[in-house]
Amino acid sequence: MSTFTQKLSKSHKACPECPSPKVIHTFFENILGLLFPDFAPELLKEEDQIVEKIEELKHMLSRILIRNKHLYSGDGVEIANTFFEGLEGIYDLLNQDVQAIFDGDPAAKSKTEVIRCYPGFYAVAAYRIAHSLHVLGVTLIPRMITEFSHSRTGVDIHPGAKIGERFCIDHATGIVIGETSVIGDCVKIYQGVTLGALSVDKEDADKKRHPTIEDYVVIYAGATILGGDTVIGHHSIIGGNVWITKSVPPHSKIYYQTKMYNPSSNETDTYIIKSEG
Repeated sequence: MSTFTQKLSKSHKACPECPSPKVIHTFFENILGLLFPDFAPELLKEEDQIVEKIEELKHMLSRILIRNKHLYSGDGVEIANTFFEGLEGIYDLLNQDVQAIFDGDPAAKSKTEVIRCYPGFYAVAAYRIAHSLHVLGVTLIPRMITEFSHSRTGVDIHPGAKIGERFCIDHATGIVIGETSVIGDCVKIYQGVTLGALSVDKEDADKKRHPTIEDYVVIYAGATILGGDTVIGHHSIIGGNVWITKSVPPHSKIYYQTKMYNPSSNETDTYIIKSEG
């Protein structure tokens, strides 16, 4: 028992060197509430209140980084300043995402409904905030933000993925977007889509393992697209439940046709991929 308590004691002593999940979640939700008052515990109706809140959150991020220098290289205060200098760009991208979701879903009655009720927006918001920290060289913290969102929405977007403007996730749940995925502008993804890798070997960690989705692509529910060399050409439509490991030319339509079971020939269902370029 004494050996066990020693192990626990060592673990607890080391823990203050790591950011608390609760602190990171609080930081993310405060950023989201700053950008979109729908998530704010209280409205900031005066400009000086907003300035004060930004300074408060900047100080919060600086403090987190300074206490966890092993999670980045460089100056924590400078990283925090750079992150907040880019916050307007994140805000503009998210408003484009809101518009894309609203335009792409006939059931959406207002952009307020999209912001408050759509898990796809929440997941994309977490991704864009986390990605901004990721490109600044911060490790772990971006993952903590996207995994917090993953637990709430069922959407798993790695902060290292590159996603363009007007990204629309509809009926968001069960979606996986891997670390080296590249997604262009005006892409729409439905539930259950996976953008994954063909291999999970650790030695491939620094390689491009996940697919590239070009502009104006629609990917329907349950589709699985794998591989770092796989490119889905622009203006393509990927049907539901397809399995793709090879590139698709622009303006393609990929879907399954099913063949019914024939008892006389003992033939089972077969799936044929059709491509219309």
